[in-house]
Amino acid sequence: MINVTKTFLPPQSEYELILKRAWNSCWLTNRGVLVQELESKLKDYLKVPNIIATTNGTLPLQIAIKALGLIGEIITTPFSYVATTSSIVWEGCTPVFVDIHSEYLTIDETKIEAAITSKTSAILATHVFGNPCAVDEIEKIAKKYNLKVIYDAAHCFGVTYKGKSIFNYGDVSTCSFHATKLFHTGEGGCMISNEDSLNEMLFDSHNFGHNGPGKFSRVGVNAKMSELQAAMGLAVFPHLNYILNERKRVVNIYNEELFSTSIKNLKIREHTIWNYSYYPIILDNEETLLKLISTLERENIFTRRYFFPSLNTIEYVNYQEMPISEDISKRVLCLPLFAELLNEDVKRIVGIIKKVL
Repeated sequence: MINVTKTFLPPQSEYELILKRAWNSCWLTNRGVLVQELESKLKDYLKVPNIIATTNGTLPLQIAIKALGLIGEIITTPFSYVATTSSIVWEGCTPVFVDIHSEYLTIDETKIEAAITSKTSAILATHVFGNPCAVDEIEKIAKKYNLKVIYDAAHCFGVTYKGKSIFNYGDVSTCSFHATKLFHTGEGGCMISNEDSLNEMLFDSHNFGHNGPGKFSRVGVNAKMSELQAAMGLAVFPHLNYILNERKRVVNIYNEELFSTSIKNLKIREHTIWNYSYYPIILDNEETLLKLISTLERENIFTRRYFFPSLNTIEYVNYQEMPISEDISKRVLCLPLFAELLNEDVKRIVGIIKKVL
């Protein structure tokens, strides 16, 4: 069986050796030495000024909305995982959707200004499949209208844009360290802010609002990463070059083998060093997509309709027509991509795709 992804697991002995440090100290949570060590390593690797490790990748979005004091309307993309929209609704704000580029699949920055009203407090955009949004243009719009900017950068571990980490853009960037991601802690995530005072607010917010023993600076939640999660991250960390190189190998085979087909690929924005996080393909129509899924499944090969459905169509939001996102979401499919995927299996997948087409 070939799944759409496969969690990279370091040698168990390496994980257990790191985990033993937490075992010996009996310090399993509340920001132990492993969490602090992981944050330090990631801060250096990603070249970011601050990083706060969290227990998952969704709470950072909710914390950022709360910490920035956002109210009213938040402009966002309909083409993302549901956590982007649900976090806005969860925090009592209203998502206002702006359609996407048909090639980059990120929010269309040329349509943002038309969606701004007196109630708009922020822009929450997603770097889709690790592909950066038009961050420079979004920053100009945000400054013009005095809006905050949050980037859902769940797919962006290691991505750089114009020579610096994509996490360095916006007021807050968040990332996921879910087991399906190229860097993971089993379950986990992080949030990054370049502004020290905002970073302090984010930090307090992820730890119940504590700013010292018996002191509380603000309302908070428990979003702390455990030592067990951090141990996994520390065990995965030394293998990052291998993971990235092997994923690149798979992507290169897909690109070469599918080049002459009618399939449309994600267009990576210029000045980007991408991380090979996903391999989405856009088919001619939904009928072909469904036929391809069923054909591959008969061969025990499993893909994912990622992202589907377009988020402007889900039950708990007010429907706003987003023709590009609604169309793309019905035709986009992520193919299997992980470090251990064999060349012959990639070519077998491509062979099936070509037959369906």
